[in-house]
Amino acid sequence: MTSVLAVTPVADPGGAEIGLLRLLPRLRDRGWRVTVSTPADGAVAEAAASLGLATARLPVGGLGARSGARAVLAYPAARRLAAAHDVTYLNGTVCGRLLPALRGLRTVLHVHDLVDRVPRIWRGADVILADSAATAERLGGLAARAHVVGCPIEPDPAPVAPPWVADGRPVAGYVGRIEPRKGVHDLVAAAPHLSRAGVRVIVVGNDPFAADREYVARVDSAPYVERHPWVPGAAGLMGALDVLVLPSHAEPFGTVLAEAMNAGTPVVATRVGGLAEVVEDGVTGRLVAPGDPAALAAAVLEVLERRGAMGAAGRLRAARWHADAYADRVAELIAA
Repeated sequence: MTSVLAVTPVADPGGAEIGLLRLLPRLRDRGWRVTVSTPADGAVAEAAASLGLATARLPVGGLGARSGARAVLAYPAARRLAAAHDVTYLNGTVCGRLLPALRGLRTVLHVHDLVDRVPRIWRGADVILADSAATAERLGGLAARAHVVGCPIEPDPAPVAPPWVADGRPVAGYVGRIEPRKGVHDLVAAAPHLSRAGVRVIVVGNDPFAADREYVARVDSAPYVERHPWVPGAAGLMGALDVLVLPSHAEPFGTVLAEAMNAGTPVVATRVGGLAEVVEDGVTGRLVAPGDPAALAAAVLEVLERRGAMGAAGRLRAARWHADAYADRVAELIAA
């Protein structure tokens, strides 16, 4: 039996942790012994326990600037935990701070972000995973070692009732964090034109890290936009949209696009980061330049005209990111 220690840097889940919680039960079902470490009690530990996974506490120093030095204090505990497992899976670059403590033990570093620098200590990882080719390309000399694995999606998520009432008009929706990097204001700027064309613009999400309250306030008060808070199990909401819009200015993969396509919902996204690896332009949706509300509005209207064919093509394409196939790939790459 292979055993894996999965190290997470946060107590409450973001996209990287949601993907990990889709992977780990499938490894367990393949006969692996799984332990999930978190820096503190929170939703990640609760979710892991509810899935029948063992949990442990392991701080990695926090997400703030100059907080990495605190990870050194966790080196002895990290070494002890990792030594009791065959593989240590560092879920995100923040967890890479622990690599010096794990020399001689099998380690996996999963890079989810478009990084600006590559610390020398990352060379100590035995396996490097990347969400997209765009993510891998940012790894400099480590790019040739990186395995591009995508992000896992549930094949059949439980349907979620939309927080809006259908009125017969098509719905163009954004689902995710409200922050400048996601380009939500570009959709807000496109909303008047879409509204005149009879399209509802709906924004679902919040700013869990309080990154920019002013930005969120401007989205909340924007005309022609219907605002709703985050919906748990949002993957089950995708089928209620006629088109999913992701107007990001930077994005390593764009799991929400794969989830929408899996539901048969076509998409409009920007040509940044790994999004062009998910969306086949003109087939499963449209890609536009970032920061161009006029192009965004035109693409939404085009996709709505072709949503039947694009939705069907997207459903076929999304099968490559189904979590069972993803778990098979990752298990083969990381096994001791």
